[in-house]
Amino acid sequence: MTTEPAEPAEPAESAYDVVVVGSGAAGLAAAVTARLRGLSVLVVEKTDKYGGSTALSGGAIWVPGNFHLDRAGLADTYAKARAYLDATVGDRVPAARKDAYLSHGPRMVEEFHDRTEIRFMYTPGYSDYFPEAQGGMAQGRSIEPCIVDLKRLGELGASMRRAGLPTYGLTMTSYDFRFLNMVSRTWAGKKTSVKVGFRAALALATGRKLLSLGEALVARMRLSLDRLGGDLWLSAPLTGLVTDPAGRVTGVRVLRGGREVTVAARGGVVLASGGFSHDQALREKHLPAPTSTAWTHASEGQSGDALRLGEELGAATDLLDKVWGAPSVCPPGEKPFFLVADRGIPGMVIVNEAGERYANEALPYHAFVDRMYAADRPEATTVPSWLVLDARSKARYIFAGLFPGQPFPKKWLESGFLKKADTLEELARQIAAPGLPATISRFNTFAETGVDVDFGRGESVYDRYYGDPTLPNPNLAPIDKGPFYAVPVHPGDIGTKGGLVTDTDGRVLREDSTPIPGLYASGNCSAAVMGETYPGPGATIGPAMAFSWAAVNAIAQALARTV
Repeated sequence: MTTEPAEPAEPAESAYDVVVVGSGAAGLAAAVTARLRGLSVLVVEKTDKYGGSTALSGGAIWVPGNFHLDRAGLADTYAKARAYLDATVGDRVPAARKDAYLSHGPRMVEEFHDRTEIRFMYTPGYSDYFPEAQGGMAQGRSIEPCIVDLKRLGELGASMRRAGLPTYGLTMTSYDFRFLNMVSRTWAGKKTSVKVGFRAALALATGRKLLSLGEALVARMRLSLDRLGGDLWLSAPLTGLVTDPAGRVTGVRVLRGGREVTVAARGGVVLASGGFSHDQALREKHLPAPTSTAWTHASEGQSGDALRLGEELGAATDLLDKVWGAPSVCPPGEKPFFLVADRGIPGMVIVNEAGERYANEALPYHAFVDRMYAADRPEATTVPSWLVLDARSKARYIFAGLFPGQPFPKKWLESGFLKKADTLEELARQIAAPGLPATISRFNTFAETGVDVDFGRGESVYDRYYGDPTLPNPNLAPIDKGPFYAVPVHPGDIGTKGGLVTDTDGRVLREDSTPIPGLYASGNCSAAVMGETYPGPGATIGPAMAFSWAAVNAIAQALARTV
């Protein structure tokens, strides 16, 4: 993979105003914006499926001040959002970039709503991840994509990346899931199960193939790009950036159909190809140890291509030691399962090798992974940790994609991945965690009083979002009904969050803060505007889309000046 000068290279075989590398939300947002500005655009995708990690995600975007929040009467303000970013992100990211995001984001959401097929809806009550911080909102700022029929894409639907979530034929939004998780406990859960079931039956009767979450967002973006007239090449990995003698990026080189081709980019190249989650060498070079590609939820192909090419051109980098953390269970022979709501249910704890709790289990997932590494010590490792729950919690709540009462897969137990015992003492022996019985005994006293004296579980509005509202503390219940179960938990990720440093318009910057002409980046191949934290649901995809929108606006303005 090299960066080659334009002279004396062979002439470009194709030319576009904008070339975008990557087809997740960041890449598709750039392409859609290009067409809205009247620019020709090509998206090149490394794999044989478009959608990237976005298609595997919840699809939500966290964009303070967007018009959906106004319609919901939430009275979010620029000042409130800025105060929250200052309280969470702090000065780890330049103030100008935080301001740019708060400016770009709402305008992007509104334009896409007005001029494309991209539609979102507010997710009521899905709080910011740190709602008690200054400027935080307990009602939440997250919006999620509206359900869409895959058949609207026609033949294009066959090449979309699919999440393969264990929903058993049901199409549900994240808002649906919150209540469905309590199907055995609340009338709201039962009502939601009827609604979701009716939706599935109606879709079956009418021949529709409904999509929600990240799949819905990708489908809506791809449909928009198709209707606007943009091009997308699959199985076209980037092999190099083309520059002119002055150092301006003027195009890309990609493999297509078994041969390398050159594509000129008159206005600029937008790198949106994700991070380096699937490159073990880069993980070991930059991330905390231990680390493994087996723990990532990022889509295939994310091996740091943009990072390497940018560094060859002298680009500055930042946050390479950080990931968008995702505590995960990794059954043998299966994809990792991301524990989001699962850590908020009562009657469950997560312990280290010694059998000790070390954190509030219901912490926002990114913060929990940070805590896993911070609490790790040689005599009591937290990588992996053990998640322990009892039969009551297993029967009451959705866990690891299994509905209440649905048994654990036999292969989990037979392989030794899942531990099962009639007593806590026996379970402690199986997982070699001698302190487990004492830990559970102490935890059970907290469940009785409704106050987690050690870690404050259930005190935050965020904790309670996935808890059981029928209990005095929605996140606490005794662990005292056998059999008892334990599964190992690893510090997974939904993507790396470090990469190329960019400015307020997505221009890639050198170490001296000057831009590399013609080169832009957004999404997980760029250093996150959220710094070392994760302020709310969708704080990955929201900035990815907003800075892609801003980058193409900058390209369009520059091209207009040359006409």
